[in-house]
Amino acid sequence: MSDGTSAISVVSGPGAPRSAETLSPEGLDSMSDALLVEIFRLMYTIRRFEVVMERNHLAGDLYGPFHSSMGQEGVAVGVCAALESDDVVTSTHRGHGHAIAKGAELGPICAELWGRSTGYCGGKGGSMHIVSMAHGFVGQSPIIGGSELLATGAALAFDLSRDSRVAVSFMGDGAVGQGVFHETLNLAAIWRLPVVFVVENNGFAHSFRAEQMQLNPDIAPRADGYGMRGVVVDGIDVLAVYSATKAAVARARAGGGPTLLEAKCYRWRGHNLGDAEHLYRPREEVEKARRDDPLDRFRSAVSGRISSEHLADIEAAAEVEIAEAVAFADRSPPPGPRSALEGSL
Repeated sequence: MSDGTSAISVVSGPGAPRSAETLSPEGLDSMSDALLVEIFRLMYTIRRFEVVMERNHLAGDLYGPFHSSMGQEGVAVGVCAALESDDVVTSTHRGHGHAIAKGAELGPICAELWGRSTGYCGGKGGSMHIVSMAHGFVGQSPIIGGSELLATGAALAFDLSRDSRVAVSFMGDGAVGQGVFHETLNLAAIWRLPVVFVVENNGFAHSFRAEQMQLNPDIAPRADGYGMRGVVVDGIDVLAVYSATKAAVARARAGGGPTLLEAKCYRWRGHNLGDAEHLYRPREEVEKARRDDPLDRFRSAVSGRISSEHLADIEAAAEVEIAEAVAFADRSPPPGPRSALEGSL
């Protein structure tokens, strides 16, 4: 994080200025040490968890596709840190980080990826279908554009029951090309539902560059067409994401309606582990993006508050937790044949 003067821009919607308004993220002095420590713990845990899962996938312990969110940790953690524990989140096929940021436990997540009965979905969901209602993680929708519909449904339920909770939908920039995206945002705006739509604009939709899919590189200004607020935030800066989300959630909770929050970030890995990413982006581009690491940005920002020794202790504890999660998955039994018929409607 630099001086924080260009990390967040309100670009459209009710009460927005005619031109982009620059907002400064909340200063570190307004955030407790405990919150800062938790933000780092979650970002580091997500990063290392996905590194370990990749290795196990390549070793044959995990089955099916695996979609890494490395490089996007600041978005997942910045958004979820601004929520209450009973607020709900919907996610995408690239959702391990969202689940962890919302408080889901590593053991059952790992067991789900391993296809074991102790996983959150009994080992029947796998990498793209993790659900933990107890943590407000309504679940992943691998259908492109599906997560915003689920979150809007939850927000409608909150509105009808006069519940003060807020729903958040994570989606990729590819979802913007789906008709359901426009239909859902229009409906949420008309009914002023308490929902925040978070677009992780990581530069790529599957194996295509974003500029090949849309001429306008900015997504947040599209909110203007629905009469809702659109905000662009630097997704590499977890503190900026936290600040922007906190404001959007407060508006939603107060009856101000939905927000379209575009977090600009970069996907370090290919679409999945089998993606021929070298065909659509040069190695030099990826290496340059990796030098702008959200964890390093955070370390620099909190260097005057949290000691490097303390951060190292957090890292060591996270490594132990991940190792224990893998051991938990390893010793857990697979689901029995009868479980294939259980849990259906």
